[in-house]
Amino acid sequence: MPPARRRVVVRAPGKINLSLGVGAVDDRGYHALATVFQAVDLYETISATRADGMSLEVHSEVPGEMPLDESNLALRAAELLRTEFDLRDGAALHIHKQVPIAGGMGGGSADAAATLVALDRLWGLGLGSDGLRQLGSRLGADVPFAMLGHTALGRGNGADLTTVLTHGEWTWLLAVPGGHLSTPEVFRRFDEIAASGGRTPATQPTIDERQLQALSGGNVELLADTLHNDLQAAAFALHPGLEPVVEAAEQHGALAALVSGSGPTVAVLVEGEAQARSIAAGLMSEALVESCLVARGSAPGASVLEEE
Repeated sequence: MPPARRRVVVRAPGKINLSLGVGAVDDRGYHALATVFQAVDLYETISATRADGMSLEVHSEVPGEMPLDESNLALRAAELLRTEFDLRDGAALHIHKQVPIAGGMGGGSADAAATLVALDRLWGLGLGSDGLRQLGSRLGADVPFAMLGHTALGRGNGADLTTVLTHGEWTWLLAVPGGHLSTPEVFRRFDEIAASGGRTPATQPTIDERQLQALSGGNVELLADTLHNDLQAAAFALHPGLEPVVEAAEQHGALAALVSGSGPTVAVLVEGEAQARSIAAGLMSEALVESCLVARGSAPGASVLEEE
């Protein structure tokens, strides 16, 4: 067994979905998904220090409240390890937060991923990356990707991952319109829209092969043509402020814009940081968003920054 540590610091990235294909519901009530994840360089940084019990503090650079009770994904990750391995070890957890809260960017999943990696080392469990990803998938489909990072194709409920090779740079403006969208509610509305249109979702949704070509070839214009989110219409229906943000971003010259995941963050693909800041100024002046963040795509997954 590896030695236990006294303190470990791990960071994990937020994500956007470049494609999100939603299929039929299986017998467990989950929708089949086909998605292309891309990690962005907005990070959740977890510090874990040995302690008698479990505790959690949060310092956030983004607006909004996150739960500090047992519903918090970092605490759920810790409890999963303690239960799975019958541990009595404790830890004081501190989260430094950069990913928008409840924004469809996987911030809570990044918290869980970083916590699993940190506590694996803090408590000397030696689970390895595969073991940690399998555990993480029990907390949510986005957790294994936050460990893997970069760009990946996700299938099943999103946790079956295949790395996608990319070349070039990807710059995103992340427009945060405010408000909240419940992921289960967005999926319910997706089902209602499909049913009302007489459409039966595919058993196995697919990804546009041109998107994978765009990523491997560093072709930002082709990537713009292939951005797609099956949940976008449902998100628009539940959050009337979203569609105007997407339309305005494109009118201000963005290559493309779409709702990230279940929203409400809008991911805007741009040619570089100068264009991102220009579009952000336009969106802010029109009072369409509460805040904007500029991020680079294909950031690394969960990584240990410090340990002692």
